[in-house]
Amino acid sequence: MKPHTQPLCPQAYNLLLPASSPAAAPIFTSFQAAFFLPPLTCRQMKKVPFARVPCSSPFRIFEPWLTNTVKIHYYTSQMEVKLWNDKREREMYENFAELFAIIKATEKLEKAYVRDIIPSSEYELECQKLIAHFKTLSSTLKDTVPSVERFHDTYKMDCPAALNRLVTSGVPATVEHRAASAMSSSASASVVAECVQNFITAMDSLKLNMVAVDQVHPLLSDLSASLNKLSILAPDFEGKTKMREWIGRLAKMGAADELTEQQARQLHFDLESSYNSFMAALPSAGT
Repeated sequence: MKPHTQPLCPQAYNLLLPASSPAAAPIFTSFQAAFFLPPLTCRQMKKVPFARVPCSSPFRIFEPWLTNTVKIHYYTSQMEVKLWNDKREREMYENFAELFAIIKATEKLEKAYVRDIIPSSEYELECQKLIAHFKTLSSTLKDTVPSVERFHDTYKMDCPAALNRLVTSGVPATVEHRAASAMSSSASASVVAECVQNFITAMDSLKLNMVAVDQVHPLLSDLSASLNKLSILAPDFEGKTKMREWIGRLAKMGAADELTEQQARQLHFDLESSYNSFMAALPSAGT
């Protein structure tokens, strides 16, 4: 009799993967069926009476939506595979199907966002829903699926973006980038305040006649370091270049040496000029 090779069900994927050799034809036990077959869902189940494949060309059957029993017919033999034995196992496979669907949906959503197919607001809303469902389901399946990465690899899902979003990040990309931007803005504000403080401290020390090298050098070093932290300042910013020049000049002097009155006056002028340039370079200048 000619073997039946039509799809098991029009609505099903019916993905048939050929084994490497006839000798590699699988003999499914209940445990092996649970391991090899993708998750099931009762809501999408269709009646699948059987599928017959030639012994000379064995296949492993991967069918996402099956009834509780699948009969795999060969020319010479027939095997019956039970997909669950009780209500608890059936619910477990339904949960597997939900997890499978969430990961796949997240992968599609991430790709749509990267390609600018979906607006950021809509992406964020849908992504938050998927993440919330994923976290709820993960806690439910923590005993049966201790590792989502292993689940992903077992079913050969190939969804790296979804794993990153659901497991690693845990927040939508829009929220992640906003947080990074906020942290960057906060850090910049802190560095600006540090620069202002170092400018004022250096100028006040000169007014108090603190002109010894071991007094001036640390102040200028701190100021130069804080200016270099601020990314909005160009490498050739006036304050940076002048501070480097003064630090190099002081490095050639002894610790107990003092600046002359003319040197102290010039340094104060350079500090004040650099401070004014610094304030003008800030984005909020003039507001």
